[in-house]
Amino acid sequence: MDERLAGAPDEAVVRRRYRQLRAIRRFEERVLAAFDDGVLTGTTHACVGQEANAVAIAEALGDDDHVFSNHRCHGHYLARTWDVAGLWGELTGRPDGVCGGVGGSQHLSAPGFRSNGVQGGIVPAAAGIALSRALSGRDGLSVVFCGDGTFGEGVVYETLNIAALWRLPLLVVVEDNGWAQSTPAALNRAGDLPARIAAFGIPVDDVDSTDVEILATASARAVATTRAGGPAALVIRTYRLCHHSKNDDARPADEVSARWAFDPVAIQAGRLDGAARLQIDGEVEAALAETMGSVPAAVAA
Repeated sequence: MDERLAGAPDEAVVRRRYRQLRAIRRFEERVLAAFDDGVLTGTTHACVGQEANAVAIAEALGDDDHVFSNHRCHGHYLARTWDVAGLWGELTGRPDGVCGGVGGSQHLSAPGFRSNGVQGGIVPAAAGIALSRALSGRDGLSVVFCGDGTFGEGVVYETLNIAALWRLPLLVVVEDNGWAQSTPAALNRAGDLPARIAAFGIPVDDVDSTDVEILATASARAVATTRAGGPAALVIRTYRLCHHSKNDDARPADEVSARWAFDPVAIQAGRLDGAARLQIDGEVEAALAETMGSVPAAVAA
């Protein structure tokens, strides 16, 4: 594990969290630039603006826990593994990719980590992993990251019912960015999302923040609740600062512009002095360049 990206065990928490946020952000920016320059083809779903969710949850997990992610999985995978070489190899279709170059951007499979582009289907799959853990007597829990649009799928509610009945060690992390691809939540979801989950008797923590410090506290609490006899849910009111996939974005430009005031990387950067921030930025850039080469990308302000 490259400590320039993940941080050293004895590094101050505020610095380590900034380092990890910055590393995920710069990885995604480089990936998007690679598409723009024709280095990569097809599509991808970047997590720009949502990095704090991944960093906070990963920090709260143990070695035996399992993560199941979705189409927007790069940040989750990096925060959990810091395997930049494996992820970049996968995106570029090389044999050294985490899935030998055949899974691509959305479909990753590694020890303790899976992702799939089928949003509704990932929830029962993650519950199956939780059931396996429970039946085998293992202590690890199963975490599934899903979006607010996932709650338009009936299989999600069937899974919540079974998870609650069987007390499965399943933590559902809902990254509610207010848009299901190009449809605002107000046009595709009636009622209150946390209330839907709570109707099954599942404890829900609803956090409206992009601040990694706040999310780290909430994540630790949600993980502890799940370990104590899950399932549990954490709804994070977040926002993606980039398009849904590469270039599609139906959101009002002024809405997106206003949300940059809540950029999780900038929020954490504000807790460091200039010298510390520049040192970390340089170390992150050097580490990514060694793995990804000279893929261009403008450095975010």
